Amino acid sequence: MHIFSGLFSQYRGLRKEVYILFFGRIVTNMGSMVWPMLTMILNQKLGLEAFAISAVVVGSLLLMAPANLLGGRLADRRNKKRVIVVCDSLSILCYLVCAAVPMGYATVGLMLCAGICQSMEWPSYNALIADLTLTEDRARAFSLEYLGANLGLVLSPTLAGLLFRDYLWLSFLISGLAIACSTALIFFFVRDITPVEDRSEAASYQTAAEGLRLREVLRENPAITLYLLFGALYGAIYTQYNYLMPLDMGRVHGADGALIYGTVSSLNCVIVVLFTPLITRLFARMPDVWKFFAGQCFIGAGYGLFLLLLGSVPVYYLATLLFTWGEIFATIGDGPYLTSRIPASHRGRINAFVSVLATVMQGICALSVGRIYERLSPEGAWALVFALLFLNLVLLLVLVRADRRAYPKLYSQK
Repeated sequence: MHIFSGLFSQYRGLRKEVYILFFGRIVTNMGSMVWPMLTMILNQKLGLEAFAISAVVVGSLLLMAPANLLGGRLADRRNKKRVIVVCDSLSILCYLVCAAVPMGYATVGLMLCAGICQSMEWPSYNALIADLTLTEDRARAFSLEYLGANLGLVLSPTLAGLLFRDYLWLSFLISGLAIACSTALIFFFVRDITPVEDRSEAASYQTAAEGLRLREVLRENPAITLYLLFGALYGAIYTQYNYLMPLDMGRVHGADGALIYGTVSSLNCVIVVLFTPLITRLFARMPDVWKFFAGQCFIGAGYGLFLLLLGSVPVYYLATLLFTWGEIFATIGDGPYLTSRIPASHRGRINAFVSVLATVMQGICALSVGRIYERLSPEGAWALVFALLFLNLVLLLVLVRADRRAYPKLYSQK
């Protein structure tokens, strides 16, 4: 118990509003049981094949791209708390209607509308956490939010797997009610969103640049452009956990695939809860770009093990352990990396731009993977994923050198 209390004590000393956002994330994700099942819904409820599923995924991603850009602009120019509350309220309405109507394409359309609203709020959420923390505290704050998201997700995917066959409507109802509770929590208790004043040397890269356009900020920060390429490829690689893995589980295990995938997703969240504080503490001094590199290596190892012993359910859980370690490393590096290197005036827009690039890459990859999966073989689809992963590792090695040259003050703090 002393070990665990020591690990969680690293999250002390943050602003009250950060803890409210943490609890809000827990409550929201307690009901986030629908999206992990999207592939299964399209495949087993609506009878779509792999390429058709990928087309739906790509269509949703294309719709989310402009929503992300709009959300980023709103985050930089409007009250971030208000953006979060309004977007959440719209998503609540969509989920409640999904629970009330028969399963069909209209249900999927409403799901996508809810997803678009939540995508629109994401830049505000990220920028708000950055606004409320000093540079030296930001890794802890983003780690805490990530921990909260997964605390809420621990049981929801397994429950979704149990409800999937006969009571899918109840999953939509639970999702809507959970997000409603989270929205009320943020609306009533997050009151002071005044950005902190950070006078440290490392914060010099975050000086507001109100007169500059987004492209001018990126032109002045070429290392960020490399990071954008990495983030786009990472998104395409990571999303196969929600696409190729459930497709293979459904192909090998049939109707039991949804429940198996639900338990795997729940295990993913349990591992995040258990290991995020430990990895955050042990690797606090590791530069963010090396966290990205470690993350990609673990994700590749997880996918490799899954494929090597496909059909063995216990192996899925070991593969999930490796994959989730990779996810933790990448996630605790991501938020602090961007927010420590870009002007505070552009946080929302750059976060949105990262999401849009990742969305475009995910769409291209999903169509390619879906076509290869149907026309050639599942193994061919996975080969494309591993080729992208290798390319991303090479890109990260280039980013390591470019980042140290561009932001030496951040490295002097290590």
